[in-house]
Amino acid sequence: MSDLHNKEMRQVYVDNLIKYSKFDRRIVVLEADLMNCIGTGKFKDAYPRRFINCGIAESNMIGVAAGLASCGKVPFCSSFSPFATRRCYDQIAVSVGYTKQNVKIVGTDPGIMAQVNGGTHMSFEDVALMTQVPDMVVVEPCDCVCLDKLFPQILKCDKPMYIRLQRKKTPAIYSSNSKIDLFKANVIVDGSDITIIACGIMVHRAVTAAMRLKAEGIDAKVIALHTYKPLDSDTILKACRETGAVVTCENHHLIGGLGSEVASLLLENNVLIPMSRVGIGDRYGEVGKEAYLAEVMHLTEQDIIDKAKEAFSKKK
Repeated sequence: MSDLHNKEMRQVYVDNLIKYSKFDRRIVVLEADLMNCIGTGKFKDAYPRRFINCGIAESNMIGVAAGLASCGKVPFCSSFSPFATRRCYDQIAVSVGYTKQNVKIVGTDPGIMAQVNGGTHMSFEDVALMTQVPDMVVVEPCDCVCLDKLFPQILKCDKPMYIRLQRKKTPAIYSSNSKIDLFKANVIVDGSDITIIACGIMVHRAVTAAMRLKAEGIDAKVIALHTYKPLDSDTILKACRETGAVVTCENHHLIGGLGSEVASLLLENNVLIPMSRVGIGDRYGEVGKEAYLAEVMHLTEQDIIDKAKEAFSKKK
């Protein structure tokens, strides 16, 4: 197992910012007074002249980032996911998106990962919002190795980008020698009976669910999807045609997220197969630990198994 799995994801994020800043003077980091939560104080210590604390003024932070990008910088600006997206959505759409500025927006602790911060800090709609900004790339690494391998590609990509980022340690999905392409989904478990497409925290749950399904005679293929937009249509369509049934799994509202995108993709390509979705219903968040929230939001391994069986049974 990679040593990266012993680190928190926020550590890997900041370590990469520092590492690549040695060679790329374009990198600047903007914060909305959450340096301690996200760990970017370490970057400030290393590069104080390339760090800006904009205070609790996220819309202003996005405006400053857009201005820096227009001067050739590559700003990374972060906050908790609802504050990095819905609080400053017009600035993102106009100052960043409309003017095609190379701004990297990092939303931390997406969905139920906000845990005890409660419903005000739980963004279940951020993917739906950000995929609607033309030319915006939307990414969510599922573990620390994935983030580490994606980071130089994120830096190289000259498009505006939204990155969903967990802060704490993550279950290991990838090994240090895994090949990860920013714009390609990965088949991490092969199978012939049903395709399970998962992102973020749902990838580990999907892998475990696939193991349990196999013990019950259902051979599930698991696709780890780290880029929502642009969607890797080729990998998804190929897997769905091969298995003839699909389940999508996301830590996000069912409306406007991964499941909606996959359903549209299949319909537009005349791939008419049974489909089920695991995700959050039409509701707000609440205070609780991850295990409890996964249970009440129906994001558990058992939920994936139940939905997989539902879709598989319709094949017959």
